[in-house]
Amino acid sequence: MRALFLALAMVASIFVNKKKKPSDLDKSPMDMSYWPANFPMLKLSGKASGEPIARVIYGRPQKNGRPLFGDIVQYNTIWRLGANEATEIEFFVPVKIAGKLVPKGRYTLYGIPNENSWTLILNTDNFSWGNFSYNAKKDLLRTEVPVIKTLDSIDAFTLYFEETNLGAGLIIMWDQVKVMLPISYAKETVTNKKK
Repeated sequence: MRALFLALAMVASIFVNKKKKPSDLDKSPMDMSYWPANFPMLKLSGKASGEPIARVIYGRPQKNGRPLFGDIVQYNTIWRLGANEATEIEFFVPVKIAGKLVPKGRYTLYGIPNENSWTLILNTDNFSWGNFSYNAKKDLLRTEVPVIKTLDSIDAFTLYFEETNLGAGLIIMWDQVKVMLPISYAKETVTNKKK
């Protein structure tokens, strides 16, 4: 029994001593995308003022030759949309998603991937690691979006905003899968943009 206890203590000490140092490079680095694209650079060059419309903060896992959808990222299972902390999206103005008004604020974005469509979820519980503390009672909205198969395989999980006539689409790409979350301007936002 004592030998078992010592062995467990040694294994535990290995994990404790392998703690990541602040200077270590993360395997899935954090990234950020803005709407409008490159907002900080636009602001720096005097081509934008005030705040952006939205930004998304997310971890970027790499494919590295692994099978992804239906394997590492399981179908019909809640996913953090990236790696490490759950993906967070912040709206600096009210917007509409799936016909529902989304107030200005920060939200956690989750997905439930399937082969032909994904359910994308805006949740009000922020600062979550992965999807381990996900609580459906805190969902602000859910919407289903179609999967678009791409010819090129994307190695690094990617999120970015693409402008549309009605607002923007949040593009989510990895491997040969692409989905888009349509985001439209709320009436209040359109009125403020015209001023």
